[in-house]
Amino acid sequence: MASEKPLVAVTCTAPVNIAVIKYWGKRDEELILPINSSLSVTLHQDQLKTTTTAVISKDFTEDQIWLNGQKEDVGQPRIQACLREIRRLARKRRSTDDKDPPPLSLSYKVHVASVNNFPTAAGLASSAAGYACLAYALAQVYGVESDLSEVARQGSGSACRSLYGGFVEWQMGERADGKDSIARQVAPELHWPELRVLILVVSTEKKPTGSTAGMQTSVETSPLLKFRAEAVVPARMAEMTRCVKERDFQGFGQLTMKDSNQFHAICLDTFPPISYLNDISRRIIHLVNCFNTHHGQTKVAYTFDAGPNAVIFTLDNTVAEFVAAVRHSFPPESNGDKFLKGLPVRPALLSDELKAALGMDPTPGGIKYIIATQVGPGPQILEDPHAHLLGPDGLPKPAA
Repeated sequence: MASEKPLVAVTCTAPVNIAVIKYWGKRDEELILPINSSLSVTLHQDQLKTTTTAVISKDFTEDQIWLNGQKEDVGQPRIQACLREIRRLARKRRSTDDKDPPPLSLSYKVHVASVNNFPTAAGLASSAAGYACLAYALAQVYGVESDLSEVARQGSGSACRSLYGGFVEWQMGERADGKDSIARQVAPELHWPELRVLILVVSTEKKPTGSTAGMQTSVETSPLLKFRAEAVVPARMAEMTRCVKERDFQGFGQLTMKDSNQFHAICLDTFPPISYLNDISRRIIHLVNCFNTHHGQTKVAYTFDAGPNAVIFTLDNTVAEFVAAVRHSFPPESNGDKFLKGLPVRPALLSDELKAALGMDPTPGGIKYIIATQVGPGPQILEDPHAHLLGPDGLPKPAA
């Protein structure tokens, strides 16, 4: 007969974030400390999120983890670092609450299951959402209430920025132990309600050079990177913060594009050079420039991370026209009805002047699909027990 088992299960969701001032390069590989500060926009979880269930039980014999239904190696150094850090914080919290002895649950093993509602490793910042979600879920089951920047950062540097909604800065910090290298919110999610985000998915394949290896090579070989960190980023952080606070789209958009360009220039300055952009990416840059020139102002802005997909920022009154321009320049091959995912966008007609201004031959199928989204909140706890990805036995529930 099964006895009642002490078992704690928590399910959380966490968002993807997109850096507008880029993080590229660590000053400490072990602690994942960046050589420059960065600033990002948290995307809405209705469109992009990681969901993670963590379960601890006295009956588990080892830590185990499943990602998108596949059992993964829990011994991966970054997963281990997160687990180690959260258990350290839990012990520390218990030893300061001297009233009661530390609960046995601190020695319990944990089972974790995580799923993304978007392609992993397609350059859609899946590791940031994944490790933020892991840190948040582990903190819930182990009863940790302190700042989780450090835990998430041990998994993936940019993950600390996914611990908050809205607009978030990751302060590089000064200390060798990294205690001051933390994320903080610059403005909340509802601060700029007109802002919209379009993700133009160019490729769903895994990228050739992962970002961890890429940025390490850049630190070792790119003189531009050192110049960027020391002479460029500090002023850009201040300027970007101002643009966000004042909701200055012109300034925000231009600086976002310039910083993306500089990041990719550093990739080319790395030896051997790294190229994350492909021909379609470059055509998107051209499209954005033509669109803005036609309107005589910055109405849309692109940014690219370590992959070919474009993230476009614009305001709600420009979305329909820009999506029409994308459809014109990159006619959907077969999935006309599934080309646009996420927030609804009303169809719009392009003026002949704008069509002429775009002045390039269409590239059919160049963009696989568009995800329309907006700024969103930080991690959430799902109260509904049906949301758990693991059953009472601590194993993944069969897919419904």
